[in-house]
Amino acid sequence: MNLTRSIHSESVLFLTLDSCRFDSFKRAKVPNLRQIGALHCALSPSYFTYGSHSAFWMGFTPGVIGSKRRWLNPKAGKLFRMVYSGSSGNDGNCFNLDGRNLVEGFRNLGYLTVGTGAVEWFNTKTPTGSVLSEFFDHFWYSGNTWSLLDQLQWIDGHILQQSDNEPIFLFLNIGETHVPYWHKGANWEPWPSPCVPFGGNDCSKRESRRRQVACLEWVDNKLQPLLEIFKGATILACSDHGDCWGENGLWEHGISHQATLKVPLLLRVRGVPVNV
Repeated sequence: MNLTRSIHSESVLFLTLDSCRFDSFKRAKVPNLRQIGALHCALSPSYFTYGSHSAFWMGFTPGVIGSKRRWLNPKAGKLFRMVYSGSSGNDGNCFNLDGRNLVEGFRNLGYLTVGTGAVEWFNTKTPTGSVLSEFFDHFWYSGNTWSLLDQLQWIDGHILQQSDNEPIFLFLNIGETHVPYWHKGANWEPWPSPCVPFGGNDCSKRESRRRQVACLEWVDNKLQPLLEIFKGATILACSDHGDCWGENGLWEHGISHQATLKVPLLLRVRGVPVNV
Protein backbone atom coordinates (compact mmCIF):
# COMPACT_ATOMS: atom_id res chain seq x y z
CA MET A 1 0.00 0.00 0.00
CA ASN A 2 1.42 3.38 -1.05
CA LEU A 3 1.99 5.42 2.13
CA THR A 4 2.58 8.59 0.10
CA ARG A 5 -1.00 8.41 -1.18
CA SER A 6 -3.04 11.36 0.08
CA ILE A 7 -6.71 11.08 1.01
CA HIS A 8 -9.31 13.83 1.04
CA SER A 9 -9.81 15.11 4.60
CA GLU A 10 -13.56 14.40 4.40
CA SER A 11 -12.91 10.72 3.69
CA VAL A 12 -14.10 8.09 6.17
CA LEU A 13 -12.65 4.71 7.16
CA PHE A 14 -15.07 2.47 9.07
CA LEU A 15 -13.43 -0.65 10.55
CA THR A 16 -15.26 -3.47 12.32
CA LEU A 17 -13.18 -6.05 14.18
CA ASP A 18 -15.70 -8.84 14.04
CA SER A 19 -16.47 -10.47 17.41
CA CYS A 20 -13.56 -8.78 19.21
CA ARG A 21 -14.17 -8.51 22.96
CA PHE A 22 -13.32 -5.30 24.79
CA ASP A 23 -11.05 -7.11 27.24
CA SER A 24 -9.16 -8.72 24.35
CA PHE A 25 -8.51 -5.33 22.81
CA LYS A 26 -7.45 -3.84 26.13
CA ARG A 27 -4.99 -6.70 26.69
CA ALA A 28 -3.53 -6.71 23.16
CA LYS A 29 -0.46 -4.83 21.96
CA VAL A 30 -2.02 -2.85 19.13
CA PRO A 31 0.02 0.36 18.71
CA ASN A 32 -1.36 1.21 15.27
CA LEU A 33 -5.02 0.97 16.25
CA ARG A 34 -4.25 2.88 19.45
CA GLN A 35 -2.97 5.76 17.31
CA ILE A 36 -6.55 6.40 16.17
CA GLY A 37 -7.50 7.78 19.58
CA ALA A 38 -8.31 6.77 23.14
CA LEU A 39 -9.80 3.35 23.77
CA HIS A 40 -13.44 3.62 24.87
CA CYS A 41 -15.54 0.86 26.38
CA ALA A 42 -18.84 0.98 24.49
CA LEU A 43 -22.02 -1.03 24.02
CA SER A 44 -22.88 -2.22 20.54
CA PRO A 45 -26.48 -1.96 19.30
CA SER A 46 -26.68 -5.73 18.74
CA TYR A 47 -25.09 -9.08 19.56
CA PHE A 48 -24.53 -10.43 16.05
CA THR A 49 -23.02 -9.11 12.85
CA TYR A 50 -26.13 -8.44 10.77
CA GLY A 51 -28.00 -6.68 13.57
CA SER A 52 -25.08 -4.45 14.51
CA HIS A 53 -24.20 -3.42 10.97
CA SER A 54 -27.84 -2.74 10.14
CA ALA A 55 -27.83 -0.30 13.05
CA PHE A 56 -24.46 1.15 12.02
CA TRP A 57 -25.88 1.83 8.56
CA MET A 58 -28.51 4.04 10.25
CA GLY A 59 -25.94 5.97 12.31
CA PHE A 60 -26.32 4.02 15.54
CA THR A 61 -22.67 3.32 16.27
CA PRO A 62 -21.49 1.84 19.61
CA GLY A 63 -22.16 4.17 22.53
CA VAL A 64 -20.20 4.89 25.70
CA ILE A 65 -22.41 4.55 28.77
CA GLY A 66 -22.57 7.70 30.86
CA SER A 67 -20.88 9.86 28.24
CA LYS A 68 -22.55 13.07 27.12
CA ARG A 69 -19.95 13.58 24.43
CA ARG A 70 -21.34 13.69 20.91
CA TRP A 71 -20.17 10.88 18.64
CA LEU A 72 -19.10 8.75 21.61
CA ASN A 73 -22.76 8.56 22.60
CA PRO A 74 -25.04 8.55 19.54
CA LYS A 75 -27.95 9.69 21.72
CA ALA A 76 -26.02 12.85 22.63
CA GLY A 77 -25.00 13.44 19.02
CA LYS A 78 -24.39 11.24 16.00
CA LEU A 79 -21.30 11.22 13.85
CA PHE A 80 -23.40 9.92 10.95
CA ARG A 81 -26.78 11.65 10.95
CA MET A 82 -29.39 10.25 8.58
CA VAL A 83 -32.01 12.74 7.40
CA TYR A 84 -35.48 11.96 8.82
CA SER A 85 -33.94 9.78 11.55
CA GLY A 86 -35.67 11.51 14.45
CA SER A 87 -34.75 14.51 16.55
CA SER A 88 -31.11 15.52 16.32
CA GLY A 89 -28.79 15.79 19.29
CA ASN A 90 -25.70 17.92 19.60
CA ASP A 91 -24.28 16.46 16.41
CA GLY A 92 -21.77 19.24 15.86
CA ASN A 93 -19.83 19.03 12.63
CA CYS A 94 -21.11 15.56 11.78
CA PHE A 95 -21.73 13.89 8.43
CA ASN A 96 -25.31 14.68 7.36
CA LEU A 97 -26.52 11.95 5.05
CA ASP A 98 -29.64 11.68 2.91
CA GLY A 99 -30.41 8.20 1.63
CA ARG A 100 -31.79 4.80 2.53
CA ASN A 101 -28.73 4.18 4.67
CA LEU A 102 -25.30 5.54 5.49
CA VAL A 103 -23.66 4.08 2.38
CA GLU A 104 -26.19 5.56 -0.03
CA GLY A 105 -25.98 8.82 1.89
CA PHE A 106 -22.25 9.07 1.22
CA ARG A 107 -22.81 8.16 -2.44
CA ASN A 108 -25.36 10.97 -2.72
CA LEU A 109 -22.71 13.36 -1.40
CA GLY A 110 -20.38 12.35 -4.21
CA TYR A 111 -18.20 9.92 -2.27
CA LEU A 112 -16.74 6.81 -3.80
CA THR A 113 -18.10 4.02 -1.58
CA VAL A 114 -15.93 0.94 -1.24
CA GLY A 115 -16.47 -1.99 1.13
CA THR A 116 -15.29 -5.49 1.86
CA GLY A 117 -16.55 -8.05 4.35
CA ALA A 118 -15.01 -11.26 5.70
CA VAL A 119 -17.88 -12.99 7.46
CA GLU A 120 -20.82 -14.77 5.84
CA TRP A 121 -23.33 -12.00 6.57
CA PHE A 122 -21.59 -10.03 3.78
CA ASN A 123 -21.87 -12.79 1.19
CA THR A 124 -23.16 -10.90 -1.84
CA LYS A 125 -24.62 -14.10 -3.32
CA THR A 126 -27.20 -14.34 -0.54
CA PRO A 127 -30.27 -12.12 -0.03
CA THR A 128 -29.20 -11.15 3.49
CA GLY A 129 -25.64 -10.36 2.41
CA SER A 130 -26.96 -8.16 -0.36
CA VAL A 131 -28.85 -6.01 2.14
CA LEU A 132 -25.60 -4.89 3.77
CA SER A 133 -23.55 -4.60 0.59
CA GLU A 134 -25.76 -3.55 -2.31
CA PHE A 135 -25.44 0.24 -1.92
CA PHE A 136 -21.65 0.35 -2.36
CA ASP A 137 -20.07 1.39 -5.62
CA HIS A 138 -17.68 -1.49 -5.16
CA PHE A 139 -18.03 -4.33 -2.65
CA TRP A 140 -16.12 -7.58 -2.25
CA TYR A 141 -16.99 -10.51 -0.03
CA SER A 142 -13.72 -12.29 0.66
CA GLY A 143 -15.18 -15.79 0.99
CA ASN A 144 -13.72 -16.72 4.38
CA THR A 145 -12.97 -15.15 7.74
CA TRP A 146 -9.19 -14.87 7.41
CA SER A 147 -8.74 -12.79 4.29
CA LEU A 148 -7.36 -9.48 5.58
CA LEU A 149 -4.28 -9.55 3.35
CA ASP A 150 -6.43 -10.13 0.26
CA GLN A 151 -8.92 -7.50 1.39
CA LEU A 152 -6.18 -4.91 1.82
CA GLN A 153 -4.80 -5.69 -1.62
CA TRP A 154 -8.28 -5.29 -3.12
CA ILE A 155 -8.78 -2.00 -1.24
CA ASP A 156 -5.42 -0.69 -2.43
CA GLY A 157 -6.49 -0.94 -6.04
CA HIS A 158 -9.55 1.23 -5.43
CA ILE A 159 -7.72 3.83 -3.32
CA LEU A 160 -5.07 4.22 -6.00
CA GLN A 161 -7.80 4.99 -8.54
CA GLN A 162 -9.31 7.73 -6.40
CA SER A 163 -8.48 11.39 -7.06
CA ASP A 164 -6.95 13.39 -4.20
CA ASN A 165 -9.82 15.89 -4.32
CA GLU A 166 -12.61 13.30 -4.17
CA PRO A 167 -13.59 11.81 -0.78
CA ILE A 168 -13.98 8.09 -0.20
CA PHE A 169 -16.08 6.09 2.26
CA LEU A 170 -14.24 2.87 2.97
CA PHE A 171 -15.70 0.03 5.03
CA LEU A 172 -13.63 -2.96 6.17
CA ASN A 173 -15.05 -5.89 8.13
CA ILE A 174 -12.18 -7.96 9.58
CA GLY A 175 -12.76 -11.65 10.27
CA GLU A 176 -9.57 -12.88 11.92
CA THR A 177 -10.93 -11.92 15.35
CA HIS A 178 -14.08 -13.99 14.71
CA VAL A 179 -14.24 -17.65 15.69
CA PRO A 180 -12.17 -19.77 15.22
CA TYR A 181 -9.69 -16.93 15.94
CA TRP A 182 -7.08 -17.67 13.29
CA HIS A 183 -4.90 -15.77 10.85
CA LYS A 184 -2.69 -16.81 7.96
CA GLY A 185 0.64 -18.03 9.25
CA ALA A 186 -0.63 -18.72 12.78
CA ASN A 187 1.16 -21.48 14.70
CA TRP A 188 -2.12 -23.25 15.47
CA GLU A 189 -4.76 -24.84 13.27
CA PRO A 190 -8.06 -23.00 12.73
CA TRP A 191 -10.19 -26.00 13.68
CA PRO A 192 -11.48 -27.15 16.05
CA SER A 193 -12.51 -23.78 17.44
CA PRO A 194 -11.96 -23.29 21.17
CA CYS A 195 -15.27 -21.39 21.32
CA VAL A 196 -18.37 -23.37 20.36
CA PRO A 197 -22.01 -22.86 21.37
CA PHE A 198 -23.09 -24.91 24.39
CA GLY A 199 -19.55 -26.13 24.97
CA GLY A 200 -16.23 -25.17 26.46
CA ASN A 201 -14.42 -25.02 29.79
CA ASP A 202 -11.75 -22.98 31.55
CA CYS A 203 -9.14 -24.28 29.13
CA SER A 204 -11.33 -23.24 26.18
CA LYS A 205 -11.70 -19.77 27.68
CA ARG A 206 -7.94 -19.33 28.06
CA GLU A 207 -7.32 -20.59 24.55
CA SER A 208 -10.04 -18.36 23.08
CA ARG A 209 -8.48 -15.34 24.75
CA ARG A 210 -4.97 -16.28 23.65
CA ARG A 211 -6.00 -16.76 20.05
CA GLN A 212 -8.18 -13.67 19.76
CA VAL A 213 -5.49 -11.44 21.26
CA ALA A 214 -2.87 -12.94 18.94
CA CYS A 215 -5.14 -12.41 15.92
CA LEU A 216 -5.80 -8.83 16.91
CA GLU A 217 -2.08 -8.11 17.24
CA TRP A 218 -1.48 -9.64 13.81
CA VAL A 219 -4.32 -7.55 12.35
CA ASP A 220 -2.90 -4.39 13.92
CA ASN A 221 0.43 -4.93 12.19
CA LYS A 222 -1.21 -5.42 8.80
CA LEU A 223 -3.46 -2.35 9.16
CA GLN A 224 -0.62 0.11 9.71
CA PRO A 225 -0.36 1.37 6.09
CA LEU A 226 -4.13 1.85 5.75
CA LEU A 227 -4.40 3.70 9.06
CA GLU A 228 -1.50 5.92 8.07
CA ILE A 229 -3.24 6.93 4.85
CA PHE A 230 -6.45 7.90 6.69
CA LYS A 231 -4.85 9.56 9.74
CA GLY A 232 -5.82 13.05 8.52
CA ALA A 233 -9.41 11.98 7.81
CA THR A 234 -12.08 10.21 9.87
CA ILE A 235 -11.56 6.72 11.29
CA LEU A 236 -14.10 4.79 13.33
CA ALA A 237 -12.84 1.44 14.60
CA CYS A 238 -14.98 -0.83 16.74
CA SER A 239 -16.30 -4.33 17.19
CA ASP A 240 -19.77 -5.20 16.01
CA HIS A 241 -20.17 -7.46 19.06
CA GLY A 242 -18.14 -9.63 21.41
CA ASP A 243 -18.22 -13.30 22.32
CA CYS A 244 -19.17 -15.15 25.48
CA TRP A 245 -16.46 -17.37 26.90
CA GLY A 246 -18.39 -19.29 29.51
CA GLU A 247 -20.13 -16.37 31.23
CA ASN A 248 -23.40 -17.72 32.63
CA GLY A 249 -22.66 -20.93 30.75
CA LEU A 250 -22.79 -19.14 27.38
CA TRP A 251 -20.38 -19.43 24.47
CA GLU A 252 -19.92 -17.44 21.26
CA HIS A 253 -22.45 -14.74 20.21
CA GLY A 254 -25.99 -14.51 18.86
CA ILE A 255 -27.46 -13.95 22.32
CA SER A 256 -27.81 -10.72 24.29
CA HIS A 257 -25.30 -10.64 27.13
CA GLN A 258 -22.86 -8.12 28.58
CA ALA A 259 -19.96 -10.01 27.00
CA THR A 260 -21.52 -9.89 23.51
CA LEU A 261 -22.51 -6.21 23.76
CA LYS A 262 -19.36 -4.75 25.35
CA VAL A 263 -16.97 -3.62 22.59
CA PRO A 264 -13.93 -1.42 21.97
CA LEU A 265 -14.44 1.91 20.24
CA LEU A 266 -11.77 4.25 18.85
CA LEU A 267 -12.56 7.42 16.94
CA ARG A 268 -10.70 10.09 15.00
CA VAL A 269 -12.71 12.80 13.25
CA ARG A 270 -11.08 14.83 10.47
CA GLY A 271 -7.68 14.02 11.86
CA VAL A 272 -8.46 14.79 15.51
CA PRO A 273 -8.68 11.93 18.06
CA VAL A 274 -11.88 11.85 20.13
CA ASN A 275 -10.42 11.12 23.56
CA VAL A 276 -12.98 12.33 26.11
